[in-house]
Amino acid sequence: MVDTPLSLFGSLLIVYQRVGLVRVPWRMLLGVVLSGIIAGGAFALWHWLIVDLPSPEHLYWYTSVPSTRIYDRNGRLLYEILDPHKGAHAPVPLSAIPKACIQATLATEDASFYTNPGVDVWAILRAVWVNLRGGEVLSGGSTITQQLARNLLMTPEERSRVSLERKLREAVLAWRLARTYSKDEILTLYLNETYYGNLAYGIEAAARTYFAKSVSELDLAECAMLAGLPQSPARYNPLENPGAARKRQRVVLNLMVKHGFITPQEADLAAREDLAFAAAPFPIRAPHFVMFVWSQLEREFGREALYTQGLRVHTTLDLDVQDTVQRIVRYRLAQLNARREGQPPRNVRNAAVVVLDVHTGHILAMVGSPDYFDPRIDGAVNATLAPRQPGSSIKPLTYAVALDPQRPNPLTPATVLMDVRTAFVTREGDPYVPQNYDRRWRGPVLLRQALAASYNLVAVKVLEYVGLDAMIRLARTMGITTFDDADRFGLALTLGGGEVRLLELTAAYAAFASGGYRVEPVAITRIENARGAVLKRFVPPARPRVLDERVAYLISDILSDDQARAPTFGEGSPLRLSRPAAAKTGTTTDWRDNWTLGYTPDLVTGVWVGNADNAPMRHVSGITGAAPIWHDVMEELLKGRPVRWYDPPPGLVRVSVCADSGLLPVESDPPTTIQLARAGHETAATSAVRYPATCPRRIEEWFIAGTEPTRRDDWHWWYRLDKRNGLLAGPQCPALYVTYRRYTLYPAEAQEWARRQGIPQPPERYSPLCPLPGTISAVQPNGAYGGAHVAPPTALVMLSPDEGARYRFSAEIPPMAQRLVVHVRPVDGVVPRQVTLLVDGQPLATVTRPPYRVTWTMRPGRHTFAAQGVDAAGRPLHSNTVHVEVTE
Repeated sequence: MVDTPLSLFGSLLIVYQRVGLVRVPWRMLLGVVLSGIIAGGAFALWHWLIVDLPSPEHLYWYTSVPSTRIYDRNGRLLYEILDPHKGAHAPVPLSAIPKACIQATLATEDASFYTNPGVDVWAILRAVWVNLRGGEVLSGGSTITQQLARNLLMTPEERSRVSLERKLREAVLAWRLARTYSKDEILTLYLNETYYGNLAYGIEAAARTYFAKSVSELDLAECAMLAGLPQSPARYNPLENPGAARKRQRVVLNLMVKHGFITPQEADLAAREDLAFAAAPFPIRAPHFVMFVWSQLEREFGREALYTQGLRVHTTLDLDVQDTVQRIVRYRLAQLNARREGQPPRNVRNAAVVVLDVHTGHILAMVGSPDYFDPRIDGAVNATLAPRQPGSSIKPLTYAVALDPQRPNPLTPATVLMDVRTAFVTREGDPYVPQNYDRRWRGPVLLRQALAASYNLVAVKVLEYVGLDAMIRLARTMGITTFDDADRFGLALTLGGGEVRLLELTAAYAAFASGGYRVEPVAITRIENARGAVLKRFVPPARPRVLDERVAYLISDILSDDQARAPTFGEGSPLRLSRPAAAKTGTTTDWRDNWTLGYTPDLVTGVWVGNADNAPMRHVSGITGAAPIWHDVMEELLKGRPVRWYDPPPGLVRVSVCADSGLLPVESDPPTTIQLARAGHETAATSAVRYPATCPRRIEEWFIAGTEPTRRDDWHWWYRLDKRNGLLAGPQCPALYVTYRRYTLYPAEAQEWARRQGIPQPPERYSPLCPLPGTISAVQPNGAYGGAHVAPPTALVMLSPDEGARYRFSAEIPPMAQRLVVHVRPVDGVVPRQVTLLVDGQPLATVTRPPYRVTWTMRPGRHTFAAQGVDAAGRPLHSNTVHVEVTE
């Protein structure tokens, strides 16, 4: 305890009493001692809280000094962070600040500002109580005066502490400030000194940084946006997290309504206002990248260090690459927006590009928009960091999961997938029918073509096969952070139903390019102090393997296959470079976003094209919008470099398969049989109704060892026909009337598609001129079960209506015009003799040949649809049950 005059006086009295020099009544002595103790405690408390506090008169003395410089990888200056009070910082009087900005700040930070004594007494008492109970003193709840005292009068070390001592010292300082300055003076200082993010100190600098205008020109919506930033400038940064910033703006507007500053109608109008983000021009190179680096430095060293320690920040950016990319972006956007006779404007204003070094993860270029300082395009928004829907560019991650040899029954590039109309049931129980880009179905397709040509429905089937959790898990391990809540997503995730950041998706593609290793984007290589001493050197961490090397190779091989993507993009599209390269596009269904991402073994580039305000473009797809930018960037940056591509890793085998079935080809047709038949030398040995045929086209395909096909092709057959009527020719048919014709027998799921395409199918009946005695089981489609087997439990599949569908019945429309198609198909290997379609358990119609389809007149209520039947051998067949609802 610190000695005070009162405590010393008390001590002397005790001594004198003991030696008998004085006689003092004990009550008097006790009172003096207690008074001394209390006075001593008060003095100690005074010394602890107040004695070393800075003077309020020094409020205007606390300024920063010029400090940090940011350089590109070759030592060229990108930006010098100047002292805000000597650079862009421009204090303005309170009279120049719009009333809406003042009210938004008060409502958000300190609604009782003009009536409180500078401190929140209840918050202080709460902090004392929590401390006395042994709890943690929480930050927050400070008045505007307390915030000003903390930010301008306390040292960086003290203001970062969360303790009762700091809270009390802050309160004392605020109380003294409130005694020294008027409320208007304090509010003026606060609005001029508060940090709003992106190097903006003070509301005038913030107005110029975010909206390229003076504070006096701000409206309610803009004021509410700025007022929400000081509590967490990084979290609510509208240039990187526009969604979070909009939510924060809504909170501010609601607080303004709560405190009576505006009406609910005014708040709604402000919340719906489109904001144009841009900055007033100032000297800076690669501004989006600089701001990205600034945010990293702020997290790593704190804001004060950037103004006081004279940091020298060396980054990965190559200014030559940056300038090249910027030039290409502006050129291609100008081409897209060029007027075309007879066509409406395409309404595309923005583009963003990220270029990464595959081996190091170094960010070589980051173009967040064509012009950082253009408010018409929200130029200050960094679209490389803003979450956007990726369209089909996310599909390779889904297919990578499916190809993983560690999972049971992995798919292969030659797996056949049926691109036919298919209804999936969502988590809410509603039907979901994905559509392809051109709204066409292609029937059976190999996985290679499905991914390269970007067929939507097949991608959804693959995601359903591998599971949503597995795809999200891989995305996270590859560096995508926006798939944080799996419950938000459904099967549409593989079509771009979840938002991603361009920087993160580009890094995920770098994992394919690196042979399966995770690639973390790197922006800073080292940081030095003003004397050149290295404070931190960024050593790349060991890169974990996130993909089997063989899977990464297969994805790269598919995405570089110009022929496989030709059905959608044509040959020689912008995705094809003058050297091998993998590429994938993405386009959202509402034309708001389009993407192209691609790579070589050395370089990966991601491109986004769209509008920062989320306005839809007009007929600009990934191949017409983003792909030309990607093509030009890659060609320009790879110029002069050696051509490199990947060698197949160990554990891959190359096998010849049929181009349509993905199965092993039959070695040859039986030519002797055909020749004998044509020569009229038919024998019992050559009287079968069909013979295996060689598939018309073979391809060489890569397989992970152990996944290659073992089944022989059973899609292609020679059929023995009666040339007089085209029906099947029985064994007694004279050779003179026998001919042979090749047919392709598609799986049951594709048979309806084949009929719609006009693909000839073999006859199902024998010619009456040369009939077959007994059964016709010899002509059942590939995979038909024999007489000793039983039909599968669900031998029929309902195609229409969709499970969970809801329809509306209108009394104003004739009932006959309100009909539903009821459609069922057999599974592979099942040949029905007849099928009965059921509604609510009652027969609707019986059909004896495909297509097994009828119509039903709707009536209100809940209904069930199913089918049953028998096959040629009399075995019962059953379908799944579909539930629908018809409302009035």
